[in-house]
Amino acid sequence: MLLSLVIVYLLITIGIGLWAAKRVKNTADFAIAGRHLPLYMIITTTFATWFGSELVLGVPAKFIEGGLQALVEDPFGAGMCLILVGAFFAAKLYRMNLLTISDYYRARYGRSIEVICSLIIMLSYLGWVSAQVTALGLVFNLLSGGSVSIPMGMTIGILSVLIYTLFGGMWSVAVTDFVQMIILVVGLLALAFFAGDMAGGADKVVDLATSRDLFKFLPEPSFHEIVFFIGAAVTMMLGSIPQQDIFQRVMSADTEKSAVRGTIIGGACYVIFAFVPMFLVASALIIMPTEATALLAEDPQKVLPTLVMDKMPFAMQVLFFGALLSAIKSCASATLLAPSVTFTENIWRQFRPFTTDKDNLKTMRISVLVFAACVLAYSIAMQGTPIYELVASAYQVPLVGAFVPLVFGLYWKRATTQGAISAVILGIGVWLIFMVTPALHQAFPQQLAGLLAAVVGMLAGSLLPQWVSNHHREIESFTEAKA
Repeated sequence: MLLSLVIVYLLITIGIGLWAAKRVKNTADFAIAGRHLPLYMIITTTFATWFGSELVLGVPAKFIEGGLQALVEDPFGAGMCLILVGAFFAAKLYRMNLLTISDYYRARYGRSIEVICSLIIMLSYLGWVSAQVTALGLVFNLLSGGSVSIPMGMTIGILSVLIYTLFGGMWSVAVTDFVQMIILVVGLLALAFFAGDMAGGADKVVDLATSRDLFKFLPEPSFHEIVFFIGAAVTMMLGSIPQQDIFQRVMSADTEKSAVRGTIIGGACYVIFAFVPMFLVASALIIMPTEATALLAEDPQKVLPTLVMDKMPFAMQVLFFGALLSAIKSCASATLLAPSVTFTENIWRQFRPFTTDKDNLKTMRISVLVFAACVLAYSIAMQGTPIYELVASAYQVPLVGAFVPLVFGLYWKRATTQGAISAVILGIGVWLIFMVTPALHQAFPQQLAGLLAAVVGMLAGSLLPQWVSNHHREIESFTEAKA
């Protein structure tokens, strides 16, 4: 019965997505919803896009294992990323009237940096989308009692997301996000109230978390602990800023104010609501202490689903899987769309510069299909990797390769193409050296080393005599040309 309801829910979301796809007439509609989304939809699509499987399954597991300190990357770093985008980037980028974040790199530094940063951004999405596909596989495997294998569940899940994303692009993503966010919030809040009552009251759950020192956030006052804490924090806080999915939400807004306020409010809601799954998994330690202890040793990601399936009535099970699927599907659809649009606009058009808008729209849809196939293959190959780790590791590459050129390009007039190239080479180069050298990455976080090297590369490359031709063009003239 539960599996049947899940299938019905999938069909309903597909229908809503296909209905929204009727609005798509050109590439701007497909990529950024024609810049027509009001504030409330920017908030919901930002919140729903980031509230994925890692927050429902991965974050609770990490919370029980290491407390709030283990969650500095996500949700705290991820939520702060959205707030920083709204405060320092949204207004500047919105005024430029761009289709992708990589268009900015072309406007500021030229084609070479555009292509390099596009490849970096596209690569980073593999881990994030794979986390959602992995979670879909687990859901179908669990609901079918093992009859549906995890790889088959992955295939079914990604097809359910692919259908409406393929046709409706950002319009379908935004409309389904709005519906799925309502289901997500209502479902998880209802579960939290029910679980708190089963545990003897919310105060008992909070007391348990306090007794286990789970609310400790700051690291020990030692150099090693502090730098690794900072390294974990900046991975998603800064590494997620030069990402197409966030940029799409900024550019999809109907006004500059909506772009700014929507991302800030969405980020704040993300951090606040992340405590609900943490509360649920802490409740499980009281409601089913023996089973929870065994699952923590075996697979912490199964604690919450087991609590719902074994200890809660059917209505709560429906709410949980409705909320979980809403989180997964909203995140998966956005992360399928973003790299596909980037490929078409910033890679493919290098080879086909004079194609029509209709042809570009067709190419975007083909790109979504191809990327979905690549993600499915990668997810099956990476089966067994914790969901939280898949997401957290995805943002080290844009952090060391794309973040510094973006920030310095917006806020430092002396930034040059030579500086951007130096930042990318040094950032990725140092990151790779640390990553493959155990003694180095055990002593200092590889992503922080790469970020610092990128800053040095930007400063040195921009201030030293120019050996690389500077393709910098005034942003205002680029904006006029796009208009």
